[in-house]
Amino acid sequence: MAKPEFNTDITDKDVLYEDNHLIAINKRAGDIVQVDETGDEPLDEKVKRYIAQKYNKPNGAFLGVVHRLDRPVSGVILFAKTSKALDRINKMFKNRDMHKTYYAITRKRPQPEAGNLVHWLVKNSQKNVTKAHDKEVQGSLRSELNYRLTGERDGYFVIEVDPITGRPHQIRVQLSTLGCPIVGDNKYGYPRGSLRKSICLHARRLKFQHPVKHEKITIVAPLPQDGFWEKFQSLID
Repeated sequence: MAKPEFNTDITDKDVLYEDNHLIAINKRAGDIVQVDETGDEPLDEKVKRYIAQKYNKPNGAFLGVVHRLDRPVSGVILFAKTSKALDRINKMFKNRDMHKTYYAITRKRPQPEAGNLVHWLVKNSQKNVTKAHDKEVQGSLRSELNYRLTGERDGYFVIEVDPITGRPHQIRVQLSTLGCPIVGDNKYGYPRGSLRKSICLHARRLKFQHPVKHEKITIVAPLPQDGFWEKFQSLID
C-alpha cells in the first residue's frame, strides 16, 4: 500500500480565518504542525509559503506558532502573522482566555455521560506517550477538561470536550482513562489504528477576543470529508 501523502500545499479552502494579524487553518489529520524527526514538511512551513505567494513576499513571511494539534488530529489551528499578535496570543493561551471545543468519537459510552476530569500527566518524550495519574506525582502536570455525550449513531458515541488546560495528548489519555479510547487511537487503548494515520478527534471551535481588534472571534472548522465523520454531522451541529 502506498504511503499517505501529507505534503499537500495550503489553498484558500483550508483557510478558516485571516486578517493582517492572524490566520487559522483547518488542519488535516496527518499533518505535523512543526518540524520533527520524520523530516516531513510541517504545516507552519506550508502556511508561510501560502502567505508569501498570496501577498508576493519574495523574502518569505513571518509566522508564529501559538498552539499545536497532535499529528493524527484534525481541525482549527491558529497562527500569528505578526510578532505583536504572537506575543498577545501566547499570553491569552497562558491565561486560558482561549476557549477550545473538540469532538471525539468512541465506541464506549462515557459513564457518567457528562463531567469534569482532572488528572496529573507525565509525558515520556522518548516514547511520545503520556500517562495519567489520579494524584500528583513527580514531574506531572495538572490536566483538566469538561466533557459531555452529545449523541450515538451506529454504535459510536460523540463526545464534546472543552479542555481547560492544554497538555500533550491530554484529551486522548484522559478519555482513555475514562474507559473511552478515541476511535483509531491505538496508542491510548483503541484496538487498532487507522490506515489514514488519523484518529477521530477534531478541533471544532476556537473562541477568543482578537488580540489587536478586541472583537469577539469564533472560528469553526468543518468536519473532515472522509466518508466517516459525515454521519455525525447532525450530532455535532
